[in-house]
Amino acid sequence: MRKLFTFIALSLNIIALPLFAQKTFSLKSPDGKIEVAVAVDKTVSYSVKHDGDVMLGNSQISLSIENGADFGLDARLSGSAVKTVNQTITPVIYKRSQIKDNYSELTLKFKGAYNIIFRAYDDGAAYRFVYTAKKPITVENEQAEFNFPDNCMIFASYANKPETLPLEEQYMNSFEQPYNHILISEWNRKRLGITPFVAERANGKKVCITEADLLNYPGMFVYPGEKGNRLKGVFAPYPKETEQSTGRGVSILVKSREKYIAKYDGAVTFPWRVIAVSANDRELADNDMIYKLSTPEKGDFSWVKPGKVAWDWWNDWNIYGVDFKSGVNNETYKYYIDFASKFGIEYIILDEGWAVSDKFDLLQIVPEINIPELIEYGKAKNVGIILWAGYYPFQKDMEGICKHYSELGVKGFKVDFMDRDDQPMVDFHRRAAEIAAKYKLMIDFHGTYKPTGLHHTYPNLINYEGVNGLEQLKWDANLDQVTYDVTIPFIRQLAGPMDYTQGAMRNATKDNYKSVYSEPISQGTRCRQLAEYVIFESPLSMLCDNPSNYLAEPECTEFIATVPTTWDNTISLNGEIGKYVTIARRKGDAWYIGSMTDWNALNLRLDLSFLGEGEFRGEVFKDGINAHRTARDYKKEQINIPVDRKLNISMAPGGGYVIKITRK
Repeated sequence: MRKLFTFIALSLNIIALPLFAQKTFSLKSPDGKIEVAVAVDKTVSYSVKHDGDVMLGNSQISLSIENGADFGLDARLSGSAVKTVNQTITPVIYKRSQIKDNYSELTLKFKGAYNIIFRAYDDGAAYRFVYTAKKPITVENEQAEFNFPDNCMIFASYANKPETLPLEEQYMNSFEQPYNHILISEWNRKRLGITPFVAERANGKKVCITEADLLNYPGMFVYPGEKGNRLKGVFAPYPKETEQSTGRGVSILVKSREKYIAKYDGAVTFPWRVIAVSANDRELADNDMIYKLSTPEKGDFSWVKPGKVAWDWWNDWNIYGVDFKSGVNNETYKYYIDFASKFGIEYIILDEGWAVSDKFDLLQIVPEINIPELIEYGKAKNVGIILWAGYYPFQKDMEGICKHYSELGVKGFKVDFMDRDDQPMVDFHRRAAEIAAKYKLMIDFHGTYKPTGLHHTYPNLINYEGVNGLEQLKWDANLDQVTYDVTIPFIRQLAGPMDYTQGAMRNATKDNYKSVYSEPISQGTRCRQLAEYVIFESPLSMLCDNPSNYLAEPECTEFIATVPTTWDNTISLNGEIGKYVTIARRKGDAWYIGSMTDWNALNLRLDLSFLGEGEFRGEVFKDGINAHRTARDYKKEQINIPVDRKLNISMAPGGGYVIKITRK
């Protein structure tokens, strides 16, 4: 729900200046720090500054239309409109209970039935195309330039297909690669890049490039321009021929593609291109632009219940101390339900294996599983059931599958292996969220691209993967997960929530780590795993380890089980991309603060002045004195928050720190 306060602003913040045949427009953010300069002279280009520092240089934009006049080329203005909006968004599910939505907006109207809208916020800028006619159009390509004035350092993530494949075969990927801290000129031109990415600018400032309100259009990859310090948007062409994948058979492969990227029957609003701007790194870890730019929800979503999930796949069903053979069977899942009930965990998930694997029919269940029985058993213990589903069998009959399992009492689906973001696949995500909402089912998209705000439009879409999460440690012996952990809060998480799947109870130092598939180990300390439940945004948050390990560690398990998954407020306290991060979040009257470092030990002094007046106590989990040798070493203690609100903390290499603060 939005409380709207809008007025037309004809102020000095928005100025149109004629300059010969060219028209230039200047759009400023409400605080006056961000300026978007737009030039229209047959072509359309824009630039972005922050307090006079160039964030983006002159960057051209256009849409190529099949058998029609291109948008943004041979551009002929027919009018313009400006306004300033100041409103409050009240999210259904988010990291704060209210969002200040204050921006300046410029709409340029062009002959040829299209508009281009620019916005300037205090925390960034954005633009989008709008097609206003009713006749069909086909978009052949889009020109989205991000032109930097120098050969700056960037944090870039490549598509996770080998460079031996041509670029056009890299569109199919799971969108979960580590980041490379490189100069633009060092980009591997055999690789496509995924968004978001971050560029370093003058005076320690940063720019994060991504997109929002992606509903029926291909997602944006990036690739270097032909010359200069320029990255450009690249978009997967529309699929022409597809086939079911071999092996698991749960995904659909694209065998050939059309020469266009999108087609429409009539008027359409295209996604926002987002340029988030920060004066320092910590601001990137608490940015609301994607949510603010996305289409609001319609209808009642009060039935959506976030929470924790006891998850089976990461721990390979390796429970112990029981009198039955563990695996994909009812006895095992009743054990998971008993564990969840004991700690107040809201859900368990039945991951891959509950449906007959070679039938690709989610109504055919293996004989070892009785879903109605598990649902009733869980209901008696206040534990809901979520089901894993491969994309191919799920999309064959979404309506029938959602209706059937909703009537049985299932609470949601984790849908996996989409591995694309071309136009039909993006539309699938929207339709899946819409149909699931019709039957009051939650959706967790795994094997998918980054969030673009669909969780605002459909709050039952409660989580996304698109992240190089903890599952990678089951098989990647060379992955530096610790550095990745202190990178994603500033980049990937800016786009939205992450199904990272933390919570490992087997923890290892840098020297002791090894990849183990069936009994996996995390990198870094135990307290790092606890801190991730505060730092990582995940309204449907997994407990990745097995119940037997959690039962053996009740102190940590009780903390994990009681950490909220949605919040009333969020404050990014400090951080530097790839080095460390500290985030504070409030639920009700309690504050939770999580901090993590890279492979270097770190001492920090936290400013807790946001607590306000009064006396406060803290429940602390911190790295033990020997955590640099034995990563599971930790200490729990009760402390009083200093009167001066300055709290000194220390973390071991790969370490973490977490504190719950309440009033005395």
